[in-house]
Amino acid sequence: MFSFTSFARCQRPVNNPILTLLRNLHKEPIPVTWEKPEIGWTKLNFDGSCKGRAGKGSIGGIFRNHKAEFVLGYAESIGKTNSTIAELAALRRGLDLVLENGWNYVWLEGDAKTLVDIIVEKRQVRCAEVQRHVSDIISIIPEFDNCIVTHIYGEGNRAAHILAQLGHQSEKPQIWRRIPPHQVLQIMHEDAEGKPVFRRR
Repeated sequence: MFSFTSFARCQRPVNNPILTLLRNLHKEPIPVTWEKPEIGWTKLNFDGSCKGRAGKGSIGGIFRNHKAEFVLGYAESIGKTNSTIAELAALRRGLDLVLENGWNYVWLEGDAKTLVDIIVEKRQVRCAEVQRHVSDIISIIPEFDNCIVTHIYGEGNRAAHILAQLGHQSEKPQIWRRIPPHQVLQIMHEDAEGKPVFRRR
């Protein structure tokens, strides 16, 4: 006999857009705020971008001090890749700049949570190319006197996102020192004030 439970298992769930909208309306938005580092620390927010069917990749990052003042920014096109490698390349380029500038108290922050977790927990991954990048990053971090790696939602990583987008437009690697590109000035001002950006759940 065909029971109700077996019948129910055979049915596809019905997606009701009105019910979905009502459920989402009841979920409170999450306030996301960029945080300043402590005195003596330098904070890097990094981001990678990948566009189109060709997988055109770019990277960007921004360094700020304990006053939320701009210290350095970078943007670069990295050719054909995927979003995972672009995120790792953005962090790797940032670490190169940390080493070049002799910063030893560093806060690294990105919006790719899975990759941040892999680096923090020193996990192994199946993809050999990704593992090479991860291993390289993990080997550099102990060179600093102190380093923390954290995740932030994209709403708190907007300045790095803009720089990664600028990388798509750059024919050669770009570095900004002391004076940021005008495209990030408003976001930097809002970050410095601690203005929250609300994220829908």
